[in-house]
Amino acid sequence: MPAVTFETIRRLSEPLGLRLRGGFHPEPGDGVPALGDGRACASLVLLGNVGGSLWPVFSASPEKADGQNHALDRWTWRVVDAIAREIGAEPLYPFDGPPYHPFQRWAQRAEPVMPSPIAVLIHPDDGLWHAYRAALAFPVRLDLPAFAPRPRSCDSCARQPCLSACPVSAFTPQGYDVARCRQHVASPVGVECRERGCLARRACPIAHSLAYPADEMAFHMTAFLAAR
Repeated sequence: MPAVTFETIRRLSEPLGLRLRGGFHPEPGDGVPALGDGRACASLVLLGNVGGSLWPVFSASPEKADGQNHALDRWTWRVVDAIAREIGAEPLYPFDGPPYHPFQRWAQRAEPVMPSPIAVLIHPDDGLWHAYRAALAFPVRLDLPAFAPRPRSCDSCARQPCLSACPVSAFTPQGYDVARCRQHVASPVGVECRERGCLARRACPIAHSLAYPADEMAFHMTAFLAAR
């Protein structure tokens, strides 16, 4: 098998709407598991979406059409498993647990993201409109691009409208009240969040052009309500 490069992974993932979200060489404290054959993971590469990048491909998939639960997870399993087989990697998923893999910790090792006031990781260019769908673990050390630390966008945002946009104040300095949020979204007065997406997330001034399309917003909110 030819040597795998970052560009190899990009070539296989981008037609599916998946974007490379950086990578790193794991250290003992990163919580990256050993590979199935017992070897240590030498390189971990994250895959995800930026804006609505994967939505057209996923929308045309059999998983989206079959009406069953966890359609996006099942689509991700199928397409990323195929990529992993082709390049000799082991796939890892944020939804495959418990125990769950610490994807937010891995993301902060892979690219310049930091926690926002509403818990979602914020990227200086992509804002809150991105997500991590899978990781590829390799037994060999790949040549991975480094990133330079960048200031957290929230620290220069004087108004922080994300904290005041939520109709039920589910986001506070003490944390995110998931139960209160879910109750509101499911209620008759929560139709705006339910059909067009979280008002707090939409209030962020960074990367408005990358906001998910309305049907994707509604899909994710439906999945949120169905989650237990």
